[in-house]
Amino acid sequence: MVSESAASATQAIVSFLMVHLTRRVVQDNLSTHSAGVYQTFRHAEARRILRRLEFHYTPKYASWLNMVEIEIGVLRGQCLDRRIDDPKRLRREIAAWERKRNAAGSRIKWLFTTGKARAKMGRAYPATSKES
Repeated sequence: MVSESAASATQAIVSFLMVHLTRRVVQDNLSTHSAGVYQTFRHAEARRILRRLEFHYTPKYASWLNMVEIEIGVLRGQCLDRRIDDPKRLRREIAAWERKRNAAGSRIKWLFTTGKARAKMGRAYPATSKES
């Protein structure tokens, strides 16, 4: 269930964003459900919020293995380390950062190997016939 503060944050995000666009929200699957929005807001407001959001959840068994969080941390450190108060400038800055990062072929140095994953969470990472 979404906490009241998380639902309020969701409302603030939706209010800030352009209302005619759907936004994708990637989040951990731990105790997060859209029903909490209905518990926090009036029905019409909850529907308005949820109509504008498309939720994508990380798997329950591997939610902490979220490379997106790593990439967002890189974005924050390299591009969003200062106040940018103009939404158009923010989009330009992020687009320029993304172009530079893609042109350089930047990748996340992922140290958690399949073998380590199997040792830590065996049933979530079964051996395939190719590896056997």
